[in-house]
Amino acid sequence: MRYPGISPLRQILLIGLSLFATVLSAQNEKSDQIVTYREVDGSELKMHIFLPDGFQPSDRRPAVVFYFGGGWNGGSPDQFYPFSEYLTSRGMVAMAAEYRTKKSHDVDPFACVEDAKAAMRWARQNAAEWGIDPQRLAAGGGSAGGHLAAATAFLPGLNEAGAKLSDSCVPDALILYNPVLDNGPTGYGFERVGHRFQEISPLHNIGPAVPPPTITFLGTEDALIPVETMRTFANAIRRAGGRCDVHLYEQATHGFFNRRDWGNVRYYEVLRATDRFLGSLGWLEGEPVVMLPADSHFVEPEE
Repeated sequence: MRYPGISPLRQILLIGLSLFATVLSAQNEKSDQIVTYREVDGSELKMHIFLPDGFQPSDRRPAVVFYFGGGWNGGSPDQFYPFSEYLTSRGMVAMAAEYRTKKSHDVDPFACVEDAKAAMRWARQNAAEWGIDPQRLAAGGGSAGGHLAAATAFLPGLNEAGAKLSDSCVPDALILYNPVLDNGPTGYGFERVGHRFQEISPLHNIGPAVPPPTITFLGTEDALIPVETMRTFANAIRRAGGRCDVHLYEQATHGFFNRRDWGNVRYYEVLRATDRFLGSLGWLEGEPVVMLPADSHFVEPEE
């Protein structure tokens, strides 16, 4: 993005200051509150909550629950602290959920999905306490965390014991960063889910309900998620009457959206595109506050 009326040198200085400020603020990122959303296997699973300035429980703000990546093996909610910080600066409530993993609790991916669905139900059930509009609640995540976000939208089963199914875990929007979508015989993780893949694979569970509006991000050199899988997923959503924006990043590899350093312009592009998507839903107002370098090669969504 270029800034008309500003000299090239000043553009560089403004961009540099913006990136420097973001890097400095990242060093101090922390959630506003951490609360238990589920007790299972003798453990308390926590929700890391980020609140916007001026927050009041009486608010009805849009919100998002993020799930970290790590192949269902490990990971940490702080992966999505930067995204949460940014979205709260735009007036949303953001949450980053813990869930059981192979490393922490020796569980399989089915248990991860159970926790993810429980986290969404908890967020909706407690919307009044956290100033959330329960009809503007998104799910987001990266890699295996993207799979969990998609699972809350598409999988009919794998609900936690005693779940109050009338409190829907289905999000009102999906934000997916190089997500795992296909767990079938040629997809990711089949060796761990085997013949039960149809229970857990988002791609195999789209429809008949209209899917929530969705945005996806993928690098063309992702060694784990083929571009063709993303296109198949997007087309399935569209056939079911939903919206799916696909953002492809040339030569980007798996996890490209995570790296916030001086050279990773794409982190800021992804953040800006996320903002614009939420704005298109009427959840955010005004222009994104993320600036892009003048030589950014942002790829618009496919039609």
